[in-house]
Amino acid sequence: MDISDVFIGSTDDGHTFVVLNRRLREADRLLTDAGFLAREHLGRTLYLLAPGTPQDARERAGAAMYGLLAHTHDLVDLSWTTRWSPGHPVDDPDLQIQFGDGGVAVSVKTTAARSLLEQHGFILTADGSSYRPRDGLDERGLLGAVTAAETHAYVHGLSVRVGLGIPTPADIPPAGRRRAAATGPLPAPPARRRTR
Repeated sequence: MDISDVFIGSTDDGHTFVVLNRRLREADRLLTDAGFLAREHLGRTLYLLAPGTPQDARERAGAAMYGLLAHTHDLVDLSWTTRWSPGHPVDDPDLQIQFGDGGVAVSVKTTAARSLLEQHGFILTADGSSYRPRDGLDERGLLGAVTAAETHAYVHGLSVRVGLGIPTPADIPPAGRRRAAATGPLPAPPARRRTR
């Protein structure tokens, strides 16, 4: 949740939440105008939308995100509560992505979903019951793999539900420290020339 400027997610009990990892002009107004309630929680401000209909959550979050895009494109939306589509019920998705214990497991219902995951480098687990991302991904790489697969699934009309492993808003983790961009080693000082 601390990687992008804006992270949108859902708790298991159906709350939609927005975490801002950097200050964005007008963010508070945009989110509260859309019906989100601001709440301080473990070192961060959360914006919460209580459980309701998926159509309502999608419209409210969509209005806020449209406004936030004027200030940043570094936005990740893994919220299942905002995924409303009359033809694809959220309760029985084609792909079920579940975060937990530092990893991701994906269960699939269709051959199309299996093919899509394999295109994105996901690997079938040893017991054959689910897929996982390839080895060696850092947090940013893992998030990128999940968001790419999720977006691709929606483009192909497959339904997706992402579980973040957060039962209620009280279980949202505390703010982490944003990592500074990696820098290379400091250049060596110039060699000293001897003068006579």
